[in-house]
Amino acid sequence: MIDNDSMVLLDTPVTETNLERDRLGSPGSLPSDTALLDEYSRTVVGVVERVAPSVVNIEANIKNSGAGSGSGFIIARDGFILTNSHVVHGASALTVNLSDGRELPGTIIGDDPHTDLAVLRIDAPNLSHVRLADSEKLRVGQVAIAIGNPLGFQASVTAGVISALGRSMRAQSGRLIDNIIQTDASLNPGNSGGPLANSAGEIIGVNTAMIRPAQGICFAIASNTAKFVAGWLIKEGRIRRGYIGVAGQTVSLHRRVARYYHLPSETGVLVVSVDKSSPADQARVQPNDVIVAFNDEPIANVHDLHKKLVGERIGAVCKLTIIRQTEQLPIYLLPLESR
Repeated sequence: MIDNDSMVLLDTPVTETNLERDRLGSPGSLPSDTALLDEYSRTVVGVVERVAPSVVNIEANIKNSGAGSGSGFIIARDGFILTNSHVVHGASALTVNLSDGRELPGTIIGDDPHTDLAVLRIDAPNLSHVRLADSEKLRVGQVAIAIGNPLGFQASVTAGVISALGRSMRAQSGRLIDNIIQTDASLNPGNSGGPLANSAGEIIGVNTAMIRPAQGICFAIASNTAKFVAGWLIKEGRIRRGYIGVAGQTVSLHRRVARYYHLPSETGVLVVSVDKSSPADQARVQPNDVIVAFNDEPIANVHDLHKKLVGERIGAVCKLTIIRQTEQLPIYLLPLESR
């Protein structure tokens, strides 16, 4: 059946201008739409071919709750696998199924329930692995492709877009995880721990949760958080975190304020609330203060602040630089070890 719009198009006199328009593709034209869809399909296929060989299925025997399963992906040739903490936490034994059919025992190298991330290791040669992207460069509307093993259906692929950035959600430990990616790429039980990839086949997030019974509201832990956490877990098996007692979110600074104080970034961390009797409370940090530096090192977002509050910073006097209204102030406090 040919609709009226198509008939008008066919009846339009052929001119040099029309030919040029058709070559470039006009809105709603069939050749242009077909080309775009074909290109989209080729992109998704290319990503799957690049990423799927690194995706694994993880079967966990967990004390007191029986067996569970989830997904993961290989991040290094020497067998390191990134997944969700809730997939493997408390497991007495792990079995890792590779995309080529191999079945291997897995060992937990490190587990961080506070970010719902864990690193496993397997002993095997010739492992395909993927690269973690810079999640700070993500934009809402970008293509997002999820690969995993939902409900036991191995190597299932779903595609969508990044719906929002900078979301927060609570881990099972109760701690708030920041810089969460929201996507409409469909996730189901068993997708947990699998990769969320961009159109270049780089991993932008670790799939972790969905909202029931909503459709198209799914979440992934940003790749920059994953890189930071995985590095500590591989190095030490855990992360020692500092606690200062603030809840914050990334916000934009007024351009004039950033220029006046020669700040390298026009963003900082807005203090939303301060825990009573915490180090921040004792140092008189106030809600609506904006943290712009830690020990004179720039803080542009919540992730920057979290990276500073680890390891040797615990128990040592640290300097916060804040913007209060339009005034820049130094504040000194002593981070405690988070429990």
